[in-house]
Amino acid sequence: MRWIVGLGSAVVVVVALVLGLVALVPSERIAGLAAAEFSRTTGRALVIGGSVRASVWPTLGVKMENVTVANAAWSAEGPMLTAERLAIGVDLSTLFGGKVHVTGIEAQGVTLILERAEDGVANWSVDQALGGTGAAAPSPGTPFTLDHARLADARIIYIDHATGQRTDLAGIDAEMSVPVFDGAVTLGGTAMLGDQQVKLAASADNFAAILAGNVVNADVALTAGASALGFKGRVGATPPAAEGALTLDLSDLRALAALTGAAVPDLPEGLGHTTRMLSGKITLAPAGSLHLRDGALGLDGNRFTIAADVTFDGPRPHVSAQIDAGAVLVPGLNRADPPTGATPQDAGWPRDAIDVGALGLADAEIAFRADSVALGRTALGRTRMLVKVDRSRAVVELREVSLYGGTVGGQFVMNGRGGLSVGGDLTMAGMQMQPLLSDIAGYDRLIAMGDLRIKFLGVGNSVAAIMASLNGDGKLALGKGELRGFDLVGMLRTLDPGYVGEGQKTIFDGLGGSFAIAAGVLSNNDMTLSAPYLTATGQGTVGLGAQVLDYRIVPTALTKADGTGGVRVPLQITGPWSAPRFALDLKALADQELADERAKLETMAKEAEARVKAELEAKAAQELGVVRQEGETLQDAAKRRADEAVADETQKVLQKLLGD
Repeated sequence: MRWIVGLGSAVVVVVALVLGLVALVPSERIAGLAAAEFSRTTGRALVIGGSVRASVWPTLGVKMENVTVANAAWSAEGPMLTAERLAIGVDLSTLFGGKVHVTGIEAQGVTLILERAEDGVANWSVDQALGGTGAAAPSPGTPFTLDHARLADARIIYIDHATGQRTDLAGIDAEMSVPVFDGAVTLGGTAMLGDQQVKLAASADNFAAILAGNVVNADVALTAGASALGFKGRVGATPPAAEGALTLDLSDLRALAALTGAAVPDLPEGLGHTTRMLSGKITLAPAGSLHLRDGALGLDGNRFTIAADVTFDGPRPHVSAQIDAGAVLVPGLNRADPPTGATPQDAGWPRDAIDVGALGLADAEIAFRADSVALGRTALGRTRMLVKVDRSRAVVELREVSLYGGTVGGQFVMNGRGGLSVGGDLTMAGMQMQPLLSDIAGYDRLIAMGDLRIKFLGVGNSVAAIMASLNGDGKLALGKGELRGFDLVGMLRTLDPGYVGEGQKTIFDGLGGSFAIAAGVLSNNDMTLSAPYLTATGQGTVGLGAQVLDYRIVPTALTKADGTGGVRVPLQITGPWSAPRFALDLKALADQELADERAKLETMAKEAEARVKAELEAKAAQELGVVRQEGETLQDAAKRRADEAVADETQKVLQKLLGD
């Protein structure tokens, strides 16, 4: 407030000078003296380019036209202040008592430019205008009262060269009164920010304390259309500080959007579609941090309690908050149904660009707790999660989430640094697969409970681009359930594809496998299914980006008690996953039958060969005395027996020759 004190005091001095000399000195001389005194007091040149007219009775007054106050030397924006007309009146009778009673101040066509340089220096600083000597700003001097002050058709432009921010408040029409110097002050008026009118009504209990930069009790109401901000509590200016009750009604989003030039947001039902209210105890600490306690946020029918702290000492604001809720209902997040006669893949994944610019506005660490959360078709039970945002990268830690009858844990990441990428490492236990797959992929044929682990990463600025770029891996394990839409056992028994279709199903005891995801295509080669009278293996691909299937199942049905035999017919599943096509691979069946017949013939041949060999061995042993020893073939045994016979005959001949 030192700049207000300094400039206000300078104006009082100038007025006193003008009024004191009004009867003795010509108007041109008055203008020169006033300009010189203002320059001496503030360090800024004052030029009165138009006429100066004074009056003595019944009210001392002066009217000046085309008044200009120079800007700081470093500014290139022109004069700091220009006014088409400035009029001031003072009650003559109070001057003799040592008091100043200002009956009225009127300023017409005022333009005020407030600037902050890149190094933080402000053009309204009186110390800087006086050469940065560090001298104290002039004191207000003699107390004064003000019956009425009016600012008409004024404009205030604020420029921050460090951030590039430029705010233009035009069409200002404001009024102020100070009945008692150390008493209450009221201020009210309207202005145009962009294409939207803003209204202000404010009061404080001690005007003198405001000029001195001390803390005062204040009541402020700011409205834009049907939206309103209210504050009642204590405020101070040196340094800026506040503490009190805050109410915020954001009913009029069009008015708020007009203030910033942004598009009107279309918020989902349950997240502020019709009602947006905030209240609580707010504190702006002298260090510059902002704190909210006992916060109550109302979004449509949902109610949240909030405790939050915001600091501004980093490259971005940092928000720490705890948000609690009971039952949260957000029906506006229902997945849109396709038009009549259309299927999800007709339109594919949404291609609308995803704007994640809000991730870069602030860093944050927000804890959220709710008894339940209903997101359209998706219903969460007790929910606890922590959201961390750091340099446009958000990490959602799922600490406790009940979903689809099971639980979900892990992390989900949205990274807006240089584009958009999303990833996750999620573990789901005891999940009901039908509603899960129906909500995320429009697939409702699998009915079972099971566990799913998945890691994934996708890149792109739309859902379609992300789904087409997904990479990752995972594992699925299901308990008892059913596959709707085809009867594997009936189809294998009759070789009739008519067992695929509405009303058909395959009941199973378990289903599981692992998978890998690359470039939006899920691949699996170890699927196993066990069911009454049926087992099956599977492998193939699921196009997550294109929403198509190319999968091959090899079921075996009606096997014998020992697991052998049975009917095995490969089943090919292709086409869009919402309306897949099923076809029996009869060629593979024929090839398999030929292979089985060939194997049977080979087995018969081997059995015949073994039988013949056994008969030969038996005959050789009986008639020739040939008995195979371990490791010998029949030929080797016969040769050995022949050698033994020759040796026996040779021994007999030798014995006869020797006379034995």
